[in-house]
Amino acid sequence: MIYCGGSKKIENREKTIDDSRKSEEISTTAELKTGAENYTSYLPILKGKKVGVVTNQTGILKIESENIAVENGIKEYQRIFTNVHLVDFLIERKIQVQKIYAPEHGFRGTADAGELIKDGKDTKTGLPIISLYGDNKKPKPEQLAGIDVMVFDLQDVGARFYTYISSLHYVIEACAENNIPLLVLDRPNPNGRIVDGPILEKEFTSFVGMHPIPVLHGMTIGEYALMINGEKWLKKGIRCQLTVISCLNYNRKMQYSLPVKPSPNLPNDQSINLYASLCFFEGTNVSVGRGTEKQFQIYGSPFLTKSDFSFTPKPNLGAKDPMHNGKLCYGEDLSTIEKVNRLELKWLINAYESTSDKKAFFNSFFVKLAGTKKLQEQIEKGLPEHEIRKNWEKGLEDFKKLRENYLIYP
Repeated sequence: MIYCGGSKKIENREKTIDDSRKSEEISTTAELKTGAENYTSYLPILKGKKVGVVTNQTGILKIESENIAVENGIKEYQRIFTNVHLVDFLIERKIQVQKIYAPEHGFRGTADAGELIKDGKDTKTGLPIISLYGDNKKPKPEQLAGIDVMVFDLQDVGARFYTYISSLHYVIEACAENNIPLLVLDRPNPNGRIVDGPILEKEFTSFVGMHPIPVLHGMTIGEYALMINGEKWLKKGIRCQLTVISCLNYNRKMQYSLPVKPSPNLPNDQSINLYASLCFFEGTNVSVGRGTEKQFQIYGSPFLTKSDFSFTPKPNLGAKDPMHNGKLCYGEDLSTIEKVNRLELKWLINAYESTSDKKAFFNSFFVKLAGTKKLQEQIEKGLPEHEIRKNWEKGLEDFKKLRENYLIYP
């Protein structure tokens, strides 16, 4: 299915809802396909065009082939699935890929969070790689020269401060300004059932929060692209010629495990589920396990009350100089708890209450992650979680109504 984004309401809304419900009914038997795997919908659009691709290590397709095995003279047909990167897939099908545009963590997804990513060349294909991180978050006109159509394929995790959706904003804006059509190949949101957290206030806009949405938005990256375009969040309210290639046989009630790490410090389903709740610690003096093998599944610091659980961060892939490098940290191991179904504040509140240095607990990055000053003030005042959550209710109610205009899946 293809969705075009130019107006606030998706055209043929009733048909969209009916088709989505049909998808939900058959999802238990039909195989889920990502937008990238829904290639019969976009290859004809790309044929004969010069193509730019915004992607990283998450841009993979599962390709099916048949293998014939002969045993005791009897032929058996076996289904074989192979993971192929989108760029390789397009080149194999004679699509004229011109350039690769890479977000935070780089094209191969190995750089630390916040690390400067330099332009370069892909060793496998020889294609030029343009970094969309650091000082060059938005493709410049000269970097888009010779591109007829742009393809965007990144795996999001559904959190406002996960910078892939910020890169999405700048790519949509650059395409709109340069009259380049954009195809977003949609992928499931592993936290797609959760809409929760404070709404970002405009004065706290940054690359880790660009739009007035909650911490967990409950949308796929394709749905989110429609919202950015439809709500005129681009500079001067311009709009892009946007097409979303939808997933097939997907609904947001489904459990979805990512086939590859979306970034170096989100190694598994548990870390992805806890990411939004624990990422607040990135604005404090508490480690979230960078420099261990349980990133975003544990938290701790030398300043928290001594406990049975401790860890010592050390440099590793994705954390060359982790917080509290080489220091013993006390905290909590969440790697085996049941999955959460909301934004949890209890670990942040507990850590603040038990720290030996409350004045040094929060840093200036915290308000950017929270999108508001209120959350820090409420925690410092000792407000219980249920009272803090009451302050979110009106904003979440309004956002859910807005969100309905752009949902593709039930």
